Amino acid sequence: MKALRFSSLGSLSGLRVEDLPIPVPGPGEVLVKVQAASVNPSDVKNVLGKFPSTTLPRTPGRDLAGVIVAGDPKRIGEEVWAAGGDIGFTRDGSHAEFVLLPNAGARRKPKRLSMEEAASSGINYITAYLALIGKAQLEEGETVLVTGVSGGVGSSAAKIAKMKSARVIGVDRRSSPAQPPEVDLLLGSETDDVAARVREFTHGGGVNVALDAVGGPLFEPVLSTLGLDGRQVAIVSTETPRVSFDLSSFYHRRLTLYGLDTMALDTVASGAVLDALAPAFERGELTPPPIAGKVSLDQAAEAYGEVDSGRAKGKLVVVFPS
Repeated sequence: MKALRFSSLGSLSGLRVEDLPIPVPGPGEVLVKVQAASVNPSDVKNVLGKFPSTTLPRTPGRDLAGVIVAGDPKRIGEEVWAAGGDIGFTRDGSHAEFVLLPNAGARRKPKRLSMEEAASSGINYITAYLALIGKAQLEEGETVLVTGVSGGVGSSAAKIAKMKSARVIGVDRRSSPAQPPEVDLLLGSETDDVAARVREFTHGGGVNVALDAVGGPLFEPVLSTLGLDGRQVAIVSTETPRVSFDLSSFYHRRLTLYGLDTMALDTVASGAVLDALAPAFERGELTPPPIAGKVSLDQAAEAYGEVDSGRAKGKLVVVFPS
């Protein structure tokens, strides 16, 4: 089989397509023929050496959709999707024609989603769901602020929030006339006074929940938008990871700050979240992030460069022949 491989950390130039033996499933494993696998920012950071747990040599790729072709005989031919913090880091990942997965981690793909759509949804929606529902305990009708709302995680979070009948304030670098339907107010961090606009929109009450999918200089401004008993979830940091905020204001407003690292979830734990999300996809209440482009495995290294540079406006998906 062909697989994208890297044997050293620190540069995307080390990515190579290599020929490898097709793996054989052991007890409790299934072999999946990969149909589609997206390129996530964390996949790029993995090759660049940002995750010390990674073992080499390695095939990267955190999420996928495909068909079970070996392993549990009752599941042969089943269309599945999967994601996890172990895939592509401590076990070979999805940027290959075949991938071995724990049987309990390969979950039945929603029929409503194509292979490409399912592959682009996993990590984004797992992160957004655990941030808003798992950590912040978002309740019906609350007001949510999401930074990076046009990105994969941000757009997924906005859709989950709207499914909970929340009012959604989206923040990007610049506001756009093309406001997503699930966003009630779209603001630009470089063009708007975000705190003032939020106070106006919430009649001075502030937001109940904030998901900061950008980090860095936006951390404190986002924290300032929270109302009494507000909750903020941080999922990312920049190259300068230290932030500061007014501690007196923090405890007087009884705020709560959560951190979320989906790398700690293996394939089986991630599969449980995918199962929780699947019914909403089947009903059409949740939709996949926009796909910016589809590439072959031979073009995957170039896709890594596109994601690393920030030029990719949407998900890039590696597609394999049926």
